[in-house]
Amino acid sequence: MNSDSSDRGVGTRWPEVAVAAFLLALAALVIADSLRVGIGWADDGPRSGYFPFYIGLMLAGSSGWVLIKALIAWKKTSPVFAEREQIALVMAMLLPMTIYVGAIWLLGIYVASFALIGYFMRRHGKFGWPLSAAVAVGVPLVFFVVFERWFLVPLPKGPLERLIGL
Repeated sequence: MNSDSSDRGVGTRWPEVAVAAFLLALAALVIADSLRVGIGWADDGPRSGYFPFYIGLMLAGSSGWVLIKALIAWKKTSPVFAEREQIALVMAMLLPMTIYVGAIWLLGIYVASFALIGYFMRRHGKFGWPLSAAVAVGVPLVFFVVFERWFLVPLPKGPLERLIGL
């Protein structure tokens, strides 16, 4: 079969091209910023961009090589990268985590973490309500004590935390 995906799942062609292109763009960003801050030597040693510049070059070379290989082999049969069931499992984790990141900005890290932990424990762990609620409350509470009280590192707060004065 010559298609990128079959009835079973997604082929390797598009994921390889997408990841290689993304890493190539990231390498270009690293190289450009390294050039901006300087890649040479100063009186006291290498400048700030010296090591990132060479890491960016290696990243550009390796991702460019993968991209070229994927484009050269474009017409060949693409083996299955992931079956539909595997993609569904990844999405079952990726979508809630994406929502969690947005919820941190809107609700603060404690409320968002409570919701995420409770959701995962009930939905994927199949734990009962008492244990899910205890862990969903306990973990953010431990994070609050450790980071905010002991280490004095403020974490992102939302409207609920501000309402109760945290």
